Amino acid sequence: MLKIFRFMKKRDLGYALLCLILVAGQVWFDLTMPDYMSDITKLIITPGSPMTEIWIAGAKMLSCALGSAALAVIVGYFASRLASNFSYTVREKVFYHVTDFGAREMKKFSTASLITRTTNDITQIQMLVAMGLQVMIRAPIMAVWAVLKIVGKSWELSLLTAGAVLLIMIVILVLMKLVLPKFRIIQTQIDEVNRVTRENLNGLRIVRAFNAEKYQEDKFEAANRNLMKTQLYTSRKMAILMPFISMIMSGLSLGIYWLGASLVNQVAITGSAAVAERVNVFSEVVVFSSYAIYVVMSFMMLVVIFMMWPRAQVSAARIEEVLATVPQVREGQGAEGTEKGSIEFRHVSFRYADASEDCLQDISFSANPGETVAIVGPTGSSKTSLVSLAARLYDATEGEILLDGQDIRSYTFDQLYEKIGYISQKAVLFSGTVEENLSFGESGQKISEEVQKEALDIAQATEFVDNMPDKLQANIAQGGTNLSGGQKQRLTIARAIARKPEILIFDDSFSALDYRTDAVLRKRLATDLKGTTCLIVAQRIGTVKNADRIIVLDEGRMAGIGTHEELMKNCPVYQEIALSQLSQTELEVS
Repeated sequence: MLKIFRFMKKRDLGYALLCLILVAGQVWFDLTMPDYMSDITKLIITPGSPMTEIWIAGAKMLSCALGSAALAVIVGYFASRLASNFSYTVREKVFYHVTDFGAREMKKFSTASLITRTTNDITQIQMLVAMGLQVMIRAPIMAVWAVLKIVGKSWELSLLTAGAVLLIMIVILVLMKLVLPKFRIIQTQIDEVNRVTRENLNGLRIVRAFNAEKYQEDKFEAANRNLMKTQLYTSRKMAILMPFISMIMSGLSLGIYWLGASLVNQVAITGSAAVAERVNVFSEVVVFSSYAIYVVMSFMMLVVIFMMWPRAQVSAARIEEVLATVPQVREGQGAEGTEKGSIEFRHVSFRYADASEDCLQDISFSANPGETVAIVGPTGSSKTSLVSLAARLYDATEGEILLDGQDIRSYTFDQLYEKIGYISQKAVLFSGTVEENLSFGESGQKISEEVQKEALDIAQATEFVDNMPDKLQANIAQGGTNLSGGQKQRLTIARAIARKPEILIFDDSFSALDYRTDAVLRKRLATDLKGTTCLIVAQRIGTVKNADRIIVLDEGRMAGIGTHEELMKNCPVYQEIALSQLSQTELEVS
């Protein structure tokens, strides 16, 4: 838990120190009031006491109450500001750290869990910090100070107070033992509710198309009910605490006055000195009662923290788990390529972290500047895994990948992704305008409107963008939900082209395009981007047959490499794929 506070800035530490000083002043005001109460008690029961002295003592007591209230407001302000600053810093750290995660780390945590950790978990810590500075600091100071005030006054009353405190501590420890494991479960159950909700919203059209509303509702109901049951368990257990402490406080007050009455009765009434002594004993009992209640109140305040601490502790551990995760793909120190636009695989093998065997085995090929190399193969032959290595979403398990003559791992991320334009299998767009999506991730210099229009033209997206109400300033919904699948793919292709990379990687990025648009787009790539190297993963033979080289994958191994004509003669796997899509006559004509 304490590790998370290493992100607290010097300014925040200054706020914390100020809160500590102000809380000490607040406690001093609170614990001074019983002294004036003792004075007022003595004055009231002492015959002939002047009324002015009672008014003066009362005014001082009121001043202490007002001073305590004023300091409480100031402490609340600075505590809230510190907590907000701290949560902002931690949320920023988590967000920036997660953006460095690769595909392997994302699989480890899941999107739903990372969202919960960045929002709900950090909020739990923020609440603890805000309350802690007001309560956690005040409670021990008040408890120790109050104990020092009553030490030596009466061992009988002190023993009674100690017994009450011990009883409270036992109950708190037992409850913490019961609820702490459940708080860990609550956070994972929030992850599950988040996951089911996101899944339902993202797949809303499919849910309706398959009339699966009831099925999805049952899934959400199960996740929601499990969360409710766990929260009810912890709430019911923690609900015992406040009534129990209130009962102890009432019992302690009753016990103090009962013992106090006995102590007063033990003072013999003989002479004026005895009367004065009896008045002193009575006033001490009154003051002792106030200080004893302050001691118990200190533990009551700590109860509030104890109710928040377990959940915040779990949240802090979950955040630390994210921050302690070191991305497997780390950027290099920087390198200067000896070529421009070349990529080479040398005996590359790759295995996913949770797999028992390699999904790619001994892959070797090269793509020279300006060439188009296509990758085809049956479903599950690891085509996407291969181009993911070229884009360095993963690192090869064995072998090496050279980019412009240098090991791909030696480049910084800025250098690497200035050279590579990657179009993923799933078209991903962000909320904003068309222009903002085309300029997304711009590096070095701003992408001009002229370059954006040129990229849209090559990607065959000009027509539908010009038909949108505001053209480049037209709004794109989150995920591009207001566009068709083909429109989204063309925009993502235009986004990559606009950056003018040395190498374009298309991971099955033409699947939503009709044959005509596919053919025209590939022709424009060949004519307008002659110097750009292209790696193309595709399912259609028509998309890849004009490539300079075609790599055929089968179960993670290279089953063949060559031109379309060469593979039709000597690669059975390629022949099978080609004949499943086109007739022999169509292949010969093409």
